Amino acid sequence: MTKAMVTAEDLSKRYLIAHNLSHQGQARYMALRDLVGRSIRNAPIRALQMLRGRQIIRGDIEEFWALKGVSFEVKEGEIVGIIGRNGAGKSTLLKILSRITEPTKGRVVIRGRVGSLLEVGTGFHHELTGRENIFLNGAILGMSRREISRKFDEIVAFSEVESFLDTPVKWYSSGMYVRLAFSVAAHLEPEILIVDEVLAVGDIEFQKKCLGKMDEVSRREGRTVLFVSHNLAAVAAMCDRVLLLDEGALAIDGSVTDALSIYLSQGTRRTQYIRPPDSRCETPHISQIEILTSDPNGVQRFGEALTIKFWIRHPTPMANGCFCFQIFNQYQIAVIHSSYYHGPTFAKAAGDTLLVCKFPNLLLNVGRYHLRTWLQEPPHGGEIYETLDGVCAFDVVRIDRPQFADWRSDVCTYHEHHGWTAKDITKDVAH
Repeated sequence: MTKAMVTAEDLSKRYLIAHNLSHQGQARYMALRDLVGRSIRNAPIRALQMLRGRQIIRGDIEEFWALKGVSFEVKEGEIVGIIGRNGAGKSTLLKILSRITEPTKGRVVIRGRVGSLLEVGTGFHHELTGRENIFLNGAILGMSRREISRKFDEIVAFSEVESFLDTPVKWYSSGMYVRLAFSVAAHLEPEILIVDEVLAVGDIEFQKKCLGKMDEVSRREGRTVLFVSHNLAAVAAMCDRVLLLDEGALAIDGSVTDALSIYLSQGTRRTQYIRPPDSRCETPHISQIEILTSDPNGVQRFGEALTIKFWIRHPTPMANGCFCFQIFNQYQIAVIHSSYYHGPTFAKAAGDTLLVCKFPNLLLNVGRYHLRTWLQEPPHGGEIYETLDGVCAFDVVRIDRPQFADWRSDVCTYHEHHGWTAKDITKDVAH
């Protein structure tokens, strides 16, 4: 039977936030009459706190619970993702698990040595060299000098900072800090590895190495990993299960699919572009764009339907007007290029035309995408009425299985709407 490496029981963490500062950021002078008046005003609040069994707190101090009754268990060899919005309590939870801070209520039982990477350069001394910090950090993690020496070459090779090994780390860039800090934490054989969002500082190649290393230490060596990240694609690809925190409470402890689905369903924002109302334009222009993703908050699930709507305003008829758009990835590569729409409705009369593009099952690699559009007279040499770039950003995630998608889009067609003929637009997709 697999043993539990981390057991959290009713973890709660309270902070007291003072609000007695002036607008200048310095303590406000208070006379005796101010103190007496404040005590009288706060008397009902203090009485209510006593009746509820709470600690008596001054009226100018706010009681903030970063964690509220969080309980869970992590088995040996599991990779558990911890997700949630900013301020949900993720970092507070990791600091309690790393024994950096104590919980206000509840307890946590950890069985095994913990390696933590919560901030850039955790456990490093700025005046020491990279070589010296490897031994220092290893000693902090409870390793003997012999154990550190045995792993030293692997640590240096993984971090790729060999040329700067005898340079004080205060001269390292943030990326070099992360490389060395993660390499030490991952190679010194902790039974439990705790990693916060710091990997976002590294470049793409190093992030891939780190994710691969976490997978290796868990699945091949049977160690436990707690991974906090806003990169949902990495969470989906790496983790066995996910803890979703919401305002300090544990909203769900379950499968990757269930947790990410609930997280993505929070909020109602749509990805759209609306032309500023004060920008009056007498020439043809794009007045509005709206992308209807499969989930709210501008998130599109891999393989599901996507709809894009374009509102074209033409105050005067366009004799040979045409329109097209592209979808770009985060590397500024056009992965989808539409055919030109030559709309007869443009030339009939002044007014508005709604164009709708539907992707039955969008197969794009996980990542962030945005639109670029053109509205002009004939494609070659005609007047360009308007170009929009970098609008309507949306994210593609994949939560069905731990694999990354191919770059190529599936068959994407324009549905006939306001005279737009259905056409295959995959021919110009970039690989």
